[in-house]
Amino acid sequence: MKCTIGSSILSCARPAGKAAAEKAKEGVENAKLAFVYSSVAYDPESLLAGVKEALPGVPVIGNTSFTGVITPDGYITGDEGFVGVMLLSGGEFNVGVKGLAKEGCARDTGKKAAAAAVENAGASGAPDYFYMVAPPGEEEFFLKGISEVIGRKPFFGGSAADNTITGEWKVYTDAGVFADGVAVAFFYGGEPAVNLFTGAYRETDDVGIITKVYGNRILAEIDGVPSVKKYAKWRGLEPDALLGGNLLAATITSPLGIKDRLGDLTAIRHPMNGNEDYSMNIGANLAEKTTVIRMEATVDELIASASETLKALKAKMAVDPAGFLLVHCGGRRAGIGDRLDEVAEAVKAEAGDVPFIMQFTFGEYGFEDDGNNTTGGLMLSYTGFAK
Repeated sequence: MKCTIGSSILSCARPAGKAAAEKAKEGVENAKLAFVYSSVAYDPESLLAGVKEALPGVPVIGNTSFTGVITPDGYITGDEGFVGVMLLSGGEFNVGVKGLAKEGCARDTGKKAAAAAVENAGASGAPDYFYMVAPPGEEEFFLKGISEVIGRKPFFGGSAADNTITGEWKVYTDAGVFADGVAVAFFYGGEPAVNLFTGAYRETDDVGIITKVYGNRILAEIDGVPSVKKYAKWRGLEPDALLGGNLLAATITSPLGIKDRLGDLTAIRHPMNGNEDYSMNIGANLAEKTTVIRMEATVDELIASASETLKALKAKMAVDPAGFLLVHCGGRRAGIGDRLDEVAEAVKAEAGDVPFIMQFTFGEYGFEDDGNNTTGGLMLSYTGFAK
């Protein structure tokens, strides 16, 4: 496999898409898939038209990214737009892509998308691994539908994002654009991709039992205490100071974590909003009578983890990498703030001459060892493609 990168910050969507795709395809033969990550400032239909003009017949999958992307050229952003493209080519692999706007429930939509992706790959069975993108909100249910069709296959990816957490995000493939739905890329053959999924936070001794959940994502009580009040006591803060959007910012360096059944992975749960009844909205699904752990990391540690995780991914790969697709939480990026250039330089140094692209998402997906595929927030899902 060969991975190549292109980007643009041209102000008009179609020329930007074309320029980024043309840069990525330099010296490329037999292009098989384009990952495309862009600004919400662009009209996505026009952007994709430009990409398709440069890459006719090549399947595309992607989404809007929070504030920018990072490539070997550094942090790519612009007030009028940005786009980054990773092109996969060559190699003994095949890809089937399908994007589908939500029809009925998320689980049924996932099933339909999975069946169509198998067909689009010209295959008759489950892929070796797959990539998924969806908007924030129902990622776990799209995944359940996909798994009904193909079983338990390793996956990676992240949720579409915007710059203001106001629902401007978009998911897209070369076949269309939608705000609510799911897109998948099923991979068959070739060397398997390697994923490393981590929050890179430290556990504290602040642990409690989830005793009440409203719906799937509202954490009402921990140990029978309203969750905001319990969390505030752990941190030595006033509960009222964590209401509304204050909770999101306050928890970037100290979110919640839930261990998988084997203890191999702690999936991070990002508190998003403190409600008037002192419950909190969470960026992923929860279950009553399970344990939640308060996690910690300094901003310095968030910055360092971006390159340290890439180093660990490289050590995990048995063959030389052709490229890295790096999914980095947008909340972490917000916490890092104007020090993002430190992340870009450290990741570039660790990647060396291996092409990479980093997008910023509002949900991250991956797996670890024998654990099930899962989703989280404030996490890193790093994937290495083999040569």
